[in-house]
Amino acid sequence: MRFRLGRQEVSEAKQVIVLRTDLKMGKGKMVAQGAHAAVKSAFNAMSHNKTWFDRWERQGSKKVVCRVESEQQLVEIFQEARKRKLPSAIINDAGLTQLEPGTTTAIAIGPAPADQVDALTKTLKLL
Repeated sequence: MRFRLGRQEVSEAKQVIVLRTDLKMGKGKMVAQGAHAAVKSAFNAMSHNKTWFDRWERQGSKKVVCRVESEQQLVEIFQEARKRKLPSAIINDAGLTQLEPGTTTAIAIGPAPADQVDALTKTLKLL
């Protein structure tokens, strides 16, 4: 999708947050882990691709939350995002409440052009 900002036409920007459902985290824990990933990835974009970050912010900071069933699937998506030089973050839990220390719980990809994020995440199911 494309938007017109003033005289310039730009592509839609988005962020996708991906959570592991196999861990059976409580709802609050899932929200916190997703928020950690979203913020960390947004800071990554702000530092390394300010144009993408600014576009995303001007367009309403679109976020989509998806799920995976395993750590392996989560890590594979994250590694591919890094290969494609997309802003991203991976979260390993501190282990203070429900999970063992170091448990990989969530990733976020973007903010970045939606078509680039979708290329990695379009087959994932929504949470």
